[in-house]
Amino acid sequence: MSTLKLENPMRRLKIEKVVVNSCIGTSGPRLEKAAKILEMLTGQKPQIRRAKKTIRGFGIHRGEPIAVRVTLRGKKAREFLEKALKAVNNKVKASSFDENGNISFGIREHLDIPGTKYDPELGIIGMDVSVHITRPGYRVAWRKRARSKIGSKHKVTKEEAMKFLREEFGVEITSE
Repeated sequence: MSTLKLENPMRRLKIEKVVVNSCIGTSGPRLEKAAKILEMLTGQKPQIRRAKKTIRGFGIHRGEPIAVRVTLRGKKAREFLEKALKAVNNKVKASSFDENGNISFGIREHLDIPGTKYDPELGIIGMDVSVHITRPGYRVAWRKRARSKIGSKHKVTKEEAMKFLREEFGVEITSE
């Protein structure tokens, strides 16, 4: 038997999901074009998101479709995250991390993502990318039967998420 202490597999971090969101603010052809762009980038059909309340100043009415989003898991999530990080030059602000180890950052133009070509019919959209980082065993908090809490020592911290992104994706974390 080796003298090396093996790492506990329940302490390994993994990417649970990557959510790509693009808020257009209006329904109609612009929203449909944004949906086509997200489908091209991710390979999945996006969900249409509706406004929760009316905001007269912006001309938004309750129930009006205003955004599109896609949730990626597994291999697709990892591949898209690699491309999205290249779009921001593998640099992420430390303020982009929350206390639970999740990270969110924005991409100004979808053309910044490598391998994307400009289509004049579709135009250009920006998007938000949110990454949820977990450990094995988080399912006990989400399942329907015998739901339980996650211990504080098992939760992912901001520092652990930063270290994970540095090692796995070569991300440089900047202070501002």
